[in-house]
Amino acid sequence: MSPFRPDLVDCWIFRLANDRAVPGPGAGAGPTAPSAPNGPAGHAGASAPGETTGRAADGRGLGLEILLLRRSPGRILPGLWQCVSGSLEEGESPAEGALRELAEETGFGPDAILGFYDLDQVNQFHEPSYRAIVSSAVFAVRVRGEAEAVLSHEHDAMRWVSVADALELAVWPAYRESIHRIVENLVDPGRSIWFELTLAGDRAKR
Repeated sequence: MSPFRPDLVDCWIFRLANDRAVPGPGAGAGPTAPSAPNGPAGHAGASAPGETTGRAADGRGLGLEILLLRRSPGRILPGLWQCVSGSLEEGESPAEGALRELAEETGFGPDAILGFYDLDQVNQFHEPSYRAIVSSAVFAVRVRGEAEAVLSHEHDAMRWVSVADALELAVWPAYRESIHRIVENLVDPGRSIWFELTLAGDRAKR
């Protein structure tokens, strides 16, 4: 095996309507995402593992929201609405880099995180400022409902938006793909466990 090391990491942030006052990994609980509300056994109408219900198809009925950040003036692509994004540091694993960038750009640490996920997505794109093709490994975190971001200098605004609004604001096709993957794979506990990582970057399901 010859591991491929990405240049960048992206980390999407989302929450569900029932994610208030749920203990996160930093509070002594494991990083397993809680079930969504109002369905049998508290499963928000979720069907059998591996299936996606009509309610979950676009996040409606679940109160699914995506946090978008706007790039500050003076940076490459100022005004772009995006997820957390940044370069890997020397000796850092992609999972470590995603959580570090998350903390640096939003202030979200372990106590705010309900689940940490590998989206099974690696993007490659041409970046004119680098004059090269760069790659990015993509992650997602589910945060507590009451957790609020504290922006760094890299962004000048943030918005919690619906899935429909996130898809509208997302410029890059790869961003829209990430949003679809969150909706399709991370709101059903039976499916999300396959994508879940521990905060140490290991697979949660063994």
